[in-house]
Amino acid sequence: MWENTTNTCRICLQEIVVTKQYYFLSNLKLQFKLLDILPEIDLSITSNPITCNQCIIAIEEIHEFKQMCRQTEATVNKLRQKPLTDVVTNIKTEVIKNEFVVDNIKIELPNLQVISNDCLEIDKDVTVCIEESSKTKLYYCYNCNFKTEKKAILIRHMHNHSNEKPYNCDKCNYKTSNKTYLLTNHKRKHTGEKPFKCIICDYCSFTKSYLKTHMFKHTGERPHKCNICDYYSSTKLDLKKHMLTHTGEKPFKCNMCDYSSTLLTHLKRHLYKHTGEKPFKCNICVYCTATVSDLKIHMRKHTGDKPFKCYICEYCTITKSNLKAHIRKHTGERPFKCIICDFCCSMKSVLKMHMCTHTGEKPFKCNICDYCTAIMSNLKIHMRRHTGDKPFKCNICEYCTITKSNLKKHMRKHTGEKLITTAPPNLI
Repeated sequence: MWENTTNTCRICLQEIVVTKQYYFLSNLKLQFKLLDILPEIDLSITSNPITCNQCIIAIEEIHEFKQMCRQTEATVNKLRQKPLTDVVTNIKTEVIKNEFVVDNIKIELPNLQVISNDCLEIDKDVTVCIEESSKTKLYYCYNCNFKTEKKAILIRHMHNHSNEKPYNCDKCNYKTSNKTYLLTNHKRKHTGEKPFKCIICDYCSFTKSYLKTHMFKHTGERPHKCNICDYYSSTKLDLKKHMLTHTGEKPFKCNMCDYSSTLLTHLKRHLYKHTGEKPFKCNICVYCTATVSDLKIHMRKHTGDKPFKCYICEYCTITKSNLKAHIRKHTGERPFKCIICDFCCSMKSVLKMHMCTHTGEKPFKCNICDYCTAIMSNLKIHMRRHTGDKPFKCNICEYCTITKSNLKKHMRKHTGEKLITTAPPNLI
């Protein structure tokens, strides 16, 4: 048996690149079509034979052509085998007396158009065959349940399995397997064109699919349902992300450390920690960040926009995570628990800072002096001592300070409010 064929197509004997998709000829449906086309081929010569994308498409086309030829041949044979009955039967004769005789006159009978029952049956059969032969042919993907009426769409779909992206944008690093998307939708990102507009609000988009997803916000429709739990989603992509929470799969892995994630965007954001790159910059202040979502949140500090509002009190905030943490103050929920002591809190970030008290770790370091801390906000406050920045100002006098807590203490001097302190518990 020929063993050294791991990356070789059994049909064309071309080497298959590891990054490209290939198909096992042990697939019964594929094997049937191949043997129907070429019955003399011996698939047992190689162990676990495989074939490439191009040969898959060729097998599909040849098998389809062969099926069409068989079908038309069967139709022709059916028509030929059914005998036609005589068109004219039981002709009545009548004796005509020789009243007068005209010689050399040719008698012409009109063309009779009588159709027998047998002929009608043949017509029915022909109609059925034509309908069957005119049915739309479908191209099937052997890797999933995808099917399409067009060969070009199947080829484009195949790239999804192989991760092959042959079409590049000439203005950025974007790559895709869909040439149409590149020439239309993606190009609009560079031109700023957004032709698809919402009829309810001011939202507009550069793709029709984005607009369709946006409309679900107005209608409340969530058509994509999880088959394991009660989760519903307005987009297929969100459902796909959700399914990873059930499987525990984290397909996106960092090639520098052990980090892995369920989302590609999370991996990209993580990689900036290694590179130190912060490509998204604020056009008002010097703030820069590794993610566009963080920049959007930061911009709300300048605009004063606080879209996330508490339904119990008047609290509103710039982030959804802050609102969730605030709601837990009303409910008393503290889901994040320390595995070493009894400490529990309402925010994951607070638990992370607490864990540093056990490990002694102080990951946030000043780049000017030797100061280091377990809490990032403490480092920010410390840096103001170097810069001299005092953002918290009294609206009654000229007092200003580096922390909000200091300002609150100062305001009590104006209001006359006494500071209430709780004595620490007796540890003896």
